[in-house]
Amino acid sequence: MHTLTPLPKLNSSPRSFGRPLSLLVVDDDEVDREMMVRGLTKSGIDHHIRTARDGVEAMEILHGQNGNPRLHAPFLVVLDLNMPRMDGHEFLETLRLTPMLAETPVFIVTTSDHEDDIRAAYGQGVAGYIVKDRAGSNYSRLIEMLQAYWRIVEFPS
Repeated sequence: MHTLTPLPKLNSSPRSFGRPLSLLVVDDDEVDREMMVRGLTKSGIDHHIRTARDGVEAMEILHGQNGNPRLHAPFLVVLDLNMPRMDGHEFLETLRLTPMLAETPVFIVTTSDHEDDIRAAYGQGVAGYIVKDRAGSNYSRLIEMLQAYWRIVEFPS
C-alpha cells in the first residue's frame, strides 16, 4: 500500500506567482463575491481583483466599456452559472466567440451540481468546475488551487 505525501503549503505572497495575478470574480450573490474577495485578499493578491454581478458587467470589464477600466491579460475568471441578464453559460459562449478572449482560463464556482451544467461548462473549455458546497465556507482550498494553477501554467504574452 502506497501513502501519499502531503504537498507543502503554498507561499501566498504575490511574489510567488512570478507575475501579477489578475482575477475577475463574476457572481450575482454579493456574499459569495465578498467571501471570494476576502479570501483572495488574505492570500496577498487583493490589488488585482475585479468583480462583476453578471455576465454583461463582466464583458464590459473585459472590453473596457461603460466606464469600466479594461482588465488586462493575463487573468483568470471565476464564474458563477446562475445569474440574471447573462448567465454563466451565455457568458462562456460569448467569451469563446471573442477572439481576444477565447483562450481565457475560466473556473466555474457554482451551486449547481447538475450533470448538464457540468458537461456544458467543460464543453466550453473551462479549466475546472467547483460546487460551492464542496469549496468550503472560507474558500481557502479554492484559492490555493487558483494560486497553484497561476504559478504552474504558462500563458501567452
